Amino acid sequence: MVLDQIKDMSFEEIRDQYTEHLKAQNLSPLTIQTSRSDAFYLLRHDDSLDFWALLQSENFEAEALDHLQAVLSAKSKGNTTSNINSYMAHLRRFKRFLYSDGELPEIPRSRTHQRGKGRKVKTALAGIPTPSVQEVIHYQATWEELDSYREQERALNRLFFDLAPGNQDITDILLKVTTLNQFYSTNIFSVYPVAEHIKALDIDMRLKAGDESLVDDIRMMEFDGKKKNLYSFASKYCSHHNPDAYPIYDSYVDEVLRYFRDTDCFASFRTEELKDYRRFKDILIAFRAYYGLEKFSLKEIDKYLWQFGKEYFPKKYYGRKRKEAK
Repeated sequence: MVLDQIKDMSFEEIRDQYTEHLKAQNLSPLTIQTSRSDAFYLLRHDDSLDFWALLQSENFEAEALDHLQAVLSAKSKGNTTSNINSYMAHLRRFKRFLYSDGELPEIPRSRTHQRGKGRKVKTALAGIPTPSVQEVIHYQATWEELDSYREQERALNRLFFDLAPGNQDITDILLKVTTLNQFYSTNIFSVYPVAEHIKALDIDMRLKAGDESLVDDIRMMEFDGKKKNLYSFASKYCSHHNPDAYPIYDSYVDEVLRYFRDTDCFASFRTEELKDYRRFKDILIAFRAYYGLEKFSLKEIDKYLWQFGKEYFPKKYYGRKRKEAK
């Protein structure tokens, strides 16, 4: 969908197409009904606003918040802060719908300039929002709205924390490796050697201590004489035991960190450094600090970055096939 096309349509046509888009996202009927109404709150209630210009604005977040604050303060008798967060979440969702086919309208930019130590910063791509507290909160809510994400996470938590927290019994390890491989599609075609490898490492004390070198010890495997690097799987296995200490490495997270490195210079690092787990964790912590997201745990940042990357940097984005990151 392109903004120029939207503006030539009636409101009912716009809302009907948006509703079909929401249905395709596997959202609950209540969420769909709410979003098809609340996404257009400012369009209906703020006569001073050019709604379509707002959606293209470089200062979208700040301007939308200002308008919502003004309108809700005048009209709403409820919790203004809660209402603002809710309307913002649905407005962001509608904006992403407008940009969903990749045919972005031209938006004037002046982001290409020198920052930091003389490094040239690339121009930000249109429609990709800057990390913010509001963005992270939005994606936490989105995670909870999707039954597949929420219930899978609950199942993994029950398995790793309640049913099989230790790594001394090969049966427990095999169950966890198999479940992770199935849920995350990590392409491990022979799970038993991986379980044996983990058992031999005697990892429980190291997991509790948050020893980052454990990811490197788990990741290197040999199958039929061929070495394989199970980097993403190893970070997931450790993270599901101790999420506060082990952020998950994933190809989408990798893409997002590199994008904001190039646009905002939140940290200086070579791309290959993301494959060094200690360095990856440091970079993620630097990302969290740069954008003022310290109130969120590494697990919450994980959920935000993975969903954000999946939405804004899908496989078709660069015209190449993505595989599970090694």
